Amino acid sequence: MGWRLWRRRRPAQAPSDLVSISDPALAEYFRIGVGNYSGVPVGEATALGLSAMWRAVNLVSGTIAMLPMPTVREVDGVVTRVRSVFDDPGGVVGMTPFEWKQTVIAHQMMHGAACLAHVYNVGGALAGLVPIHPGSVQVDPPPKQAASELSTPYQRTYTAFLQDGSRREFTDKTMTYCPALSLDGRRGVGLLQVAANSLGIAVAGDRAAGKMFSDGALMSGLATPEEGEQWGPDDAQHIKQDLDLKTAGWENASGIAVINRRIHLQKWQMTNEEAQFHSSRQFQIEEIARFTGVPPHLLMQTEKQTSWGTGVAEQNRGLSRYTLAHWTARLEQRLSRLLAAPRSVRFDYHEWERPTPEQEIDLLIKQTGKPILTVNEARARLGLPPIAGGDVLALPSPQPGQQPQEVPA
Repeated sequence: MGWRLWRRRRPAQAPSDLVSISDPALAEYFRIGVGNYSGVPVGEATALGLSAMWRAVNLVSGTIAMLPMPTVREVDGVVTRVRSVFDDPGGVVGMTPFEWKQTVIAHQMMHGAACLAHVYNVGGALAGLVPIHPGSVQVDPPPKQAASELSTPYQRTYTAFLQDGSRREFTDKTMTYCPALSLDGRRGVGLLQVAANSLGIAVAGDRAAGKMFSDGALMSGLATPEEGEQWGPDDAQHIKQDLDLKTAGWENASGIAVINRRIHLQKWQMTNEEAQFHSSRQFQIEEIARFTGVPPHLLMQTEKQTSWGTGVAEQNRGLSRYTLAHWTARLEQRLSRLLAAPRSVRFDYHEWERPTPEQEIDLLIKQTGKPILTVNEARARLGLPPIAGGDVLALPSPQPGQQPQEVPA
């Protein structure tokens, strides 16, 4: 009996093209999504595939991304702008400020949180914040504390499963977690969770519409023989060809169709069920508008509302006050905790809420005649260069017997 030498095999190396189990695209591939009444899985791709949802998320995140996000220093009521890492927080990974802000807000809207990993330079200073997909980050439960230790703050811990297959542990010192509306103080809830039923119904409606267009009866009329008429096997095909040839197409517009047959032609109309189906799809746009806080006219639904006029202009102002400001306030306060007092991060809504040129010029003219703005300050708001003597703030006209005074700006 011979003995065969046993050799230990080298462990096989993992292929370089493996996909991490935390990759959001993997969940979408297997159609893993949030359950809902319609039974249609809802994920990132299916939700953003709805035109109203794409428009709403893109509008809110894109509008906020266009707003300047300066770092300011406020001392005794005097606010000055200073430089900080938040002038270009995503530059360490090649993201522009617009891309960084839009990604962060989109993560908060869709998934209820934005996870920002800290990047430090060789000197130990914060050099940037890298967005990590919220679906790849697990918020670990807080450690159990005794009653005497409840007043002491604890560090949250986060486990991130990166796309390269690695696993990293973070704490509040190495990751900034920006939740949306939270019900437990730990994790935020996003649209993919709270709007799963409405989004699922909307996706099911899109699929039903596609099925109706591919297999449904989409025709303009129904031709049947008159009473007493008999059509042979090939008559129906010839009659249809004659009707299409003499009635269809732009070249037959305003023409007279002559058919050598006795035909009863009935116009095909939308049934009540189809009309209700169309109304239900319109209702889903209003549902998405309610969930996202975007007015319906900005989602291109203008059937019940005009897209012009002062009323819509006021709604745009309301959008910044009641929708955009909620998202920017969360981000401002979280990012400001990474700065030393009295520095803080603020979003500048001046350009977004700027009045029309005619209204602004009239307002500035009225303000320059009073101790509110100097001439150069008013010119700076209009993008004009300063002029000599324009930095003097004039006081109101003196009373009889008083000398005019000038106060430097």
